[in-house]
Amino acid sequence: MDLLELLLKRRSVRKYTGEPVGREELELILKAGLCSASGRNRKPWELVAVSDREMLERLSHCRDGAARMLEKAGSAILVFADVDRTDVWTEDCSIVMSNMHLMAASLGLGSCWIQGRLRTAENGESTDVFCRRLLGVPEGYALEAILSVGIPAEYPESHKAEELEMRKVHWNSWDACENDSGD
Repeated sequence: MDLLELLLKRRSVRKYTGEPVGREELELILKAGLCSASGRNRKPWELVAVSDREMLERLSHCRDGAARMLEKAGSAILVFADVDRTDVWTEDCSIVMSNMHLMAASLGLGSCWIQGRLRTAENGESTDVFCRRLLGVPEGYALEAILSVGIPAEYPESHKAEELEMRKVHWNSWDACENDSGD
């Protein structure tokens, strides 16, 4: 499978079978995250992998309804950052999330990005505080996002290359049409 094919195949999966994700698969996903690019190679991230069923159920309350999929997910990976390490930690951690999303898809697993930063838990506290408290994450770290990972109960259809919105591409200036490559 080439990269474009994988990108078209990758979809957000919110329904899982509840089966566990193998340790080897989870480690491959984590490695994909760890080899991410970062500004000035600062690598501000710390990853917390959760596969304990009870902990996944507790984590499913970290967002006001948007994290319920964690109840049936095989695992979750939380991406935290040392916020003093770089001012571009949100971008760096987003690259980590994207790499892990793609690796999960390449392994035939489903995954979904659950935004953590600037979001609220069911109990009213911030998602960041909720997750740091639950997992014992020290001060100075902030949650960017959570990746749910699991065996898909259903997998959305792949995107189609011919449906890509090439009209959103501008060549050499905003006013240029999509077919004007400047050649």
